Amino acid sequence: MADSKGALATIQRQIQWNRLIAVVEEQAQTMIRTAFSTTVREAGDLSAGIFDLKGRMLAQAVTGTPGHVNSMMESVGHFLAKFPAEGMQPGDHYITNDPWLGTGHLHDLTVVTPAFRKGKIVGLFANTAHIIDIGGLGMGPEGRSVFEEGLYIPIVKCFDRGTPNETFFDFLRAGSRTPVELEGDVYSLCACNDAGARRLVEMLDEFDMDSIDPLAEFIFESSLHATLEEIRKLPRGTYRAQIRSDGYEAPVTLNAAMSIEGERIVVDFAGTSGLSTRGINVPPAYCRAYACFGIKCVVAPEIPNNWASLSPFRMEIPEGCILNAPRPYPVSVRHVVGQLLPDLMMGCLHQAVPGRVNAEGSSALWNPPLRGGSQVSGQAAETEDFEIITFNSGGTGARPGKDGLDGIAFPSGVRTMPVEATENVAPVIFWKKELRSDSAGAGRTRGGFGQVMEIGAKGDAEFAVNAIFDRVANPPKGREGGGEGASGWVGLNDDNGTPLRTKGFQVIPKGRRLLLRLPGGGGMGDPKRRDPELVRRDVADGLITKQAARELYGVEV
Repeated sequence: MADSKGALATIQRQIQWNRLIAVVEEQAQTMIRTAFSTTVREAGDLSAGIFDLKGRMLAQAVTGTPGHVNSMMESVGHFLAKFPAEGMQPGDHYITNDPWLGTGHLHDLTVVTPAFRKGKIVGLFANTAHIIDIGGLGMGPEGRSVFEEGLYIPIVKCFDRGTPNETFFDFLRAGSRTPVELEGDVYSLCACNDAGARRLVEMLDEFDMDSIDPLAEFIFESSLHATLEEIRKLPRGTYRAQIRSDGYEAPVTLNAAMSIEGERIVVDFAGTSGLSTRGINVPPAYCRAYACFGIKCVVAPEIPNNWASLSPFRMEIPEGCILNAPRPYPVSVRHVVGQLLPDLMMGCLHQAVPGRVNAEGSSALWNPPLRGGSQVSGQAAETEDFEIITFNSGGTGARPGKDGLDGIAFPSGVRTMPVEATENVAPVIFWKKELRSDSAGAGRTRGGFGQVMEIGAKGDAEFAVNAIFDRVANPPKGREGGGEGASGWVGLNDDNGTPLRTKGFQVIPKGRRLLLRLPGGGGMGDPKRRDPELVRRDVADGLITKQAARELYGVEV
């Protein structure tokens, strides 16, 4: 009888776990459906999750990015340090965009909201969203300190028992080029947490639960046990890898020594390049977020992502390196370096479990912030003022048994924004958006293809791009004899193919357009071992040329 009761309790906990996933996914979908910024509404650049009263993440929404989710996991503790749970009231909402307490740069807003049942606080909901504009220089690498990068919001209460903090919203609107969208996004963030809180209370009522603590312990114990089991299967040792990034003033070297120690994995980033004077620096929480994600993708991909399943992964980040930026270093585009970390982790793990690791991919998003109107051209502007970001991606690395994916955002996981959505909210035109032929690294399994994009303002008016691109001087590498993916390229669509800097604010002259060639993913294995029919199919689809088929794969078409 006791065994059957225990089995029933386990089944019930599993049902409750599944229900909790539904709660946080509804939380995320509420944000998507109510958000003002296209970065959230169209690309899903967000995170959502539920936390216990100790600030430990129980569950995250399926929708969301690792850089947001895993760094947000640390941020809730900072909220509780300033506003303890026992002092929270129904209708309270707390907010920050502090890069060192949140998710790494000022363009991400994090909101934390308490959930109450029968007058008692039972949990916390948190979310993060990337907004279009937060003032300052805009999203780009040009700032020399975080204070130049936009409006800096400490942890404050934006709603007090359901009443908006009007002083906060006055400052918020005054500090942004897109005040309506920014204020609307804050309301959206609060609404999505409220939706999660309502569903949680319904769940607790249905299961007659006074607290989520027993469920939390079940989740944490099960997740930790399963993660440790996977770590124990790995060969012990220390494995090293290195990746080069284009950087800003000079190339950046990322070094990692990964030690697999039986029940934990420790990564030491000693030897990594020092801090930059510009905004490509990475706050440590963002470093931990993407490094942990890269490890988890290989070691324990099927285990839910929560506080316990991430706890065996430890990061040692030396002071003074680009992955451990202190205040007030500029960090606006920390993703161009931080999103290379999963490839770096896989470079280490490839030596331990080679059959489970991808080749390197384009990694960092190619998301050009575009600006136009009087703020670029003064009174001579031929178009209305606009500020917009569009998310796009190159190819992912080849997988051991499958080709890489074309134009897919790995590791960030955001969706590529439809050109129609961007054209609908800003006076820009996408004249070209197509897969880039011959950009995939050759291999037994080839990399994913990059893209070619041509972007202009309406009427071919003057506009500006705040370039934040990488993998141009340092293309994605293949593994096990696979070829490199094609390098990226940034320039004008003129007859000379005039190149632009890969990072920094630059004006696209009247009559010209921005031309982007996104990198392809690296290949896996000897290209001569690729199935010839797959090569011929790629030629027929216009993805590789006959010359590439002959020279790289030894296949005549």
